[in-house]
Amino acid sequence: MARRLEAGASIVLATHNAGKLREFAVLLAPYGLSVVSAGDLGLPEPDETADDFVGNAVIKAQAAAMAAGRPALADDSGFSLAALGGAPGIYSARWAGPGKDFGAAMARVNSEMGEAVDRRAWFTAALCLAWPDGETASFLGRAEGQAIWPPRGTHGFGYDPMFLPLGGAQSYGEMDPALKHATSHRAMAWAQITAACFPPHRAI
Repeated sequence: MARRLEAGASIVLATHNAGKLREFAVLLAPYGLSVVSAGDLGLPEPDETADDFVGNAVIKAQAAAMAAGRPALADDSGFSLAALGGAPGIYSARWAGPGKDFGAAMARVNSEMGEAVDRRAWFTAALCLAWPDGETASFLGRAEGQAIWPPRGTHGFGYDPMFLPLGGAQSYGEMDPALKHATSHRAMAWAQITAACFPPHRAI
């Protein structure tokens, strides 16, 4: 059985991204948890040297928990294509370059796929909760679909406009954000981690 956080606990979000901090602060509020980012605490970003999403989430969560002396939450996610052997996968953000140009990243994906008949694609999200003593709990969500071209829609971020979820008529870029957040790969991982590790949900 996974170790649970207590209501009122303060946790570290292992990120230096202000937008991600805002998003997770909203998600954590109904559980009576407060959050501060690793960036706000001045913690260094560890090298993500694992070869899968869970491994990289664990690296980030453990580094933040041990440095801050309190529980830490980290996520790692990416976009994968069957025709590219699972690439870009854990390198999804790196394909966008230092300027985070996901328009260029999507164009690279399309170029490398070429005329491939197999358009299967999936998003993966890993969440890890770590404690300062080194204990961790990790959870994985995966959304299946296919790659489309040209990209469609302006919602979401990253590779969303070129991903059509299985059975859907709208890309993640076209989909209402509330619907995407309720059904995405990250939502699947979030449902698992909150059930296993969080205090009871409360109305706010």
